Amino acid sequence: MPRIAAVTAVVVVAAVVAVLLTRPGGGSSAKGEVFLQAAGSTGPDPFTESTANQSTAAESSAPAPTSSASVPANALRGVDGGAPGLYSGVRNTPSCDVEKQIRALQADPAKNRAYAAAAGVQPSSVPAHLRSLTPVTLRVDTRVTAHGYRAGRATSFQSVLQAGTAVLVDGRGVPRARCACGNPLTPPVALRTTPRPTGDHWASYRPSNVVVVSPAPVVVEVFVLYDPQHHDWFHRHRGDDSGRRDQRTGPPKDPQPWNNPVPPATASTGPSKPSPASPSAPSSAPSSSSSSSSPSSSSSAPSSGAGSASPSPEPPSTKGPSSQPPSSPSAPSSGPPSPQTSSSGGPSPASSPPAGSGSPQ
Repeated sequence: MPRIAAVTAVVVVAAVVAVLLTRPGGGSSAKGEVFLQAAGSTGPDPFTESTANQSTAAESSAPAPTSSASVPANALRGVDGGAPGLYSGVRNTPSCDVEKQIRALQADPAKNRAYAAAAGVQPSSVPAHLRSLTPVTLRVDTRVTAHGYRAGRATSFQSVLQAGTAVLVDGRGVPRARCACGNPLTPPVALRTTPRPTGDHWASYRPSNVVVVSPAPVVVEVFVLYDPQHHDWFHRHRGDDSGRRDQRTGPPKDPQPWNNPVPPATASTGPSKPSPASPSAPSSAPSSSSSSSSPSSSSSAPSSGAGSASPSPEPPSTKGPSSQPPSSPSAPSSGPPSPQTSSSGGPSPASSPPAGSGSPQ
């Protein structure tokens, strides 16, 4: 009997380890899964219903970076969060309804506590935290750590948000919330293996074009945004969630700042920790046919730094609306790339002012 019990215990332990290494969440870093989230998709485990203003995201994408085939699979293109032209929007119209998201979280204390844990704030400070953020729209595919809500706790997974996604950014220009699902965002973490994209697919997606936002060196008091509806530029003050203070301005010197990469700041070299909670649908690798799957989930604690990994260099099959990027004036590269960016120093920018056409959000 003791021998049988010992053998049984060994089998049980082996089974548990196998589950942790293969389940979504426990295998997130080991398997290198990066979940692609289309701009108009709610995605798995939302904190709230969508608070995105659909009219501001319809034409918000920009020309994607075109990189050399020699870019390493685990390299990421960093971009300064305060760089003029990194984000877009519609003048006098916020991309997100912040007060709607606050009301939704306050109506569910358990969800509010989970949100606070993922965002790194006290539960009582969630409204002030959200009101301190600025509603904008992504112009390029952007890598983040996303946090969902399931079974009373926050999930966590590596994600790429499609250009045209409405987000809230902090004072250093770093995305902190996704408006289509109300989920908090933190900087990405590094993966131990070559990233493998899963989830939604869109025609313009290329792993080498994905950027990670590095915090601006100083607090950004005024963001310079491109307005794709009016083919114009405007200022939006930090924390202005109404757009009433927006003011028209001229185009920036470099309207495509992602073509002048900077080092992703505070790189995390370790994988995210496994979490008991996983998204509600299993994840799957991209195939020749269109597919959609849930990301891996990991620790409910927010990650602390930007990552140094990027999705797999092999592009997945397409699904959902594609982004038609606007063009913009040429801007020379501002120096050699960092060790974590493309060896080519970034692609050449487009040659005429942006006139974006992006995915619906």
